[in-house]
Amino acid sequence: MITATAIVDAHALLEMVYVSVIAGVGICIVYAAAVIGLTRAQEHRRAERPTTAALYGVLATISVGACAWAVVTGIAIMAKK
Repeated sequence: MITATAIVDAHALLEMVYVSVIAGVGICIVYAAAVIGLTRAQEHRRAERPTTAALYGVLATISVGACAWAVVTGIAIMAKK
């Protein structure tokens, strides 16, 4: 008779769960930073504060780039396996 431990690799399953949670929460935080950067940049541009608007624009640009990097990395990892 085959036991459940022989069928399921508990370590790999646990690793998949915590990596998925970390990645899911992390990408949500980075995407939220992109949204905050875009909206605040527009607000400060309208208020004629160009330096602050530029800084929020940089935050938005970096955050969007990080989101794109995460998507490309995730697809590359899935394609490799």
